[in-house]
Amino acid sequence: MDEGMRLIVLAAGQGTRLRPLTDDRPKCLVELGGRPLLEWQIATAREAGIDDIVVIGGYKIDHLKKYDVKIIENPKFATTNMVRTLFCAQNLFEGGFIMSYGDIVYSPAVLKHVLADEHAIAVTVDKQWRSYWERRLEDPLSDAETLKIDVQGNLFEVGQKPQSYADVQAQYIGLVAFREAGVKQLNATYANVLAEDAVGKNPFGGKRNLDMLYMTDLLQGMIKNGVPLHALPIDGGWVEVDSVSDLTLAEKLLTEGRLG
Repeated sequence: MDEGMRLIVLAAGQGTRLRPLTDDRPKCLVELGGRPLLEWQIATAREAGIDDIVVIGGYKIDHLKKYDVKIIENPKFATTNMVRTLFCAQNLFEGGFIMSYGDIVYSPAVLKHVLADEHAIAVTVDKQWRSYWERRLEDPLSDAETLKIDVQGNLFEVGQKPQSYADVQAQYIGLVAFREAGVKQLNATYANVLAEDAVGKNPFGGKRNLDMLYMTDLLQGMIKNGVPLHALPIDGGWVEVDSVSDLTLAEKLLTEGRLG
């Protein structure tokens, strides 16, 4: 297992769907089981042997400064999305890193599974997503995104609107490992995106401009450019807290041992 990896947590957003819980704190400090989401991630990282933790904040960033982690600011958090946030830490990509959304919590077993994988880029995907989504939503397909895996175990589609469950072989959870070779591919892709943006083009010929680019847009763009993205499968062991109803369910799942 590679224990030299850095964890970069994207935690700049305003968490509007979690209001009023985010009126006075960043989304990553909303509590699950009496502990802020970020504290779950820090504890999990350290249990997995990761001591180098970076949090990219924005909204109410001062609340993050009490933690013994490196804090980087996205000063344009109110007008930009996740890709811009991630690249606020570009000078810390060297040597490889694991990117994590700030509104997810995962078990140490999940993170150790990611650390043990040696692909240049490994995208964590939950094969057992449907049972979780059925508890989150009346119509799971209304929120799920496509995720298709080829015979080599690489993604060939992610982040689109599914037409049926056949379009969703697993669900992307917001946890991606970039080894050193993967960092080079990531940086090269972003350089191309910046060049397109400079002449007024949306990245990858898509619907969103660079500031509004989702992480799944970037991943799909990398696929389009021929970059192999290994689909790293897990079977549960994580939760997402994107709304008040998500938090209520996550509390139940915690008592059921989903993160154990």
